[in-house]
Order: sequence, then C-alpha cells, then structure tokens
Amino acid sequence: MIPPVLQSIIDDADKQMKEAVSYYKKELSRIRAGKAQPALLDGVKVDYYGSKTPLNQLANVSAPEARLLTVQPFDKSAMEDIEKAIMSAGLGLNPNNDGNIIRIPLPILSEERRKELVKRVKDIAEDTRISIRNTRRDANDEIKKKVEKESLPEDSKFESEEEIQSITDKHTETVDKLLEKKKEEIMTV
Repeated sequence: MIPPVLQSIIDDADKQMKEAVSYYKKELSRIRAGKAQPALLDGVKVDYYGSKTPLNQLANVSAPEARLLTVQPFDKSAMEDIEKAIMSAGLGLNPNNDGNIIRIPLPILSEERRKELVKRVKDIAEDTRISIRNTRRDANDEIKKKVEKESLPEDSKFESEEEIQSITDKHTETVDKLLEKKKEEIMTV
C-alpha cells in the first residue's frame, strides 16, 4: 500500500497531467478542420475601450452553416474593432461586415494547408507529451526525496513510481487518441 504522503504526490501529478491534456483539447478546438466551429474564434482578443477583451465577451459567435461563422456584437459600435481583430488574428479569415452582423465565410482547405494543420497538431501533441513526462520526472524525484527523508520502505517507492508510470501512460494515450481523431478530421475533405 502506498503511504498517504506519497499518494498526495501521485494525486498532484495526475492533476497536472489532466491540466496538460485539457490544454491540448483547448488548443485543438482552435484549429479549424472541416466545418465551422465558434471555438475557432476563442483566441481572438478585441481592443475594446483600451483593453484586450475576448471576442466571446463582446459578441455572440455562432455557426449557422457548415462553412460560415456569424458574429453578432452586443455593442454595434464595436463592429469595426471586432472585424479588425478577426483579420489580424492570423486565422486566414476575411470577415464581411454588413452593419448588423459579421459573416465569416470559411474557405475550403487546400491539401497543403491541411498538411500544415496536421503538422501543427502533431507539434502541440508532442509539447503536451513532454509536459506530461516532465510532470512524471518531477513526481518521481519528489517521491525519492520523501522516501529518503522519511525513511519509508523501498517497496513504497517502487509502487509509487509504477502508479506514476501508469497515470503517465493513460494521459499519453489520451493525447494520442485526440491527435488521431483531429488528424482524421483535418484530412477529411
């Protein structure tokens, strides 16, 4: 049985790894695949009365069609600022402002662009895996220190390290599954 002092280290590591996976999911939602998703604009910040404000706090973003996003500002005076923010966000989108609503047609992705997106998704996945492995390393180091400091049995160290490895494998597998799903989504025409 794992002593409570070591179990808390394991629980902290698990929490940090879950946060890394959660961050990866958030990043994936910002990468456009086949159809329009309001989450695509989550990273857009609008210069609104001198402060950078997230777009979703200034407007209602929806996807009425598979290749169209609409942005309905709560304050019509912010239309031009929102339009500028979308254009300068580096998403390759061209918003159309009709005075009441901003329509953003999503172009069909070229094969080359799809491959770039897959490469980006793979890079983010690798960064997430590295983060998970760093958490494992830090937790194992902490376990070794605790075992020596509190003169706990060696078996509890090995048990704890096995548990950490098991958690690491579980989270890495989740990242791999998310990666495969997103790659398939991007490459589907």
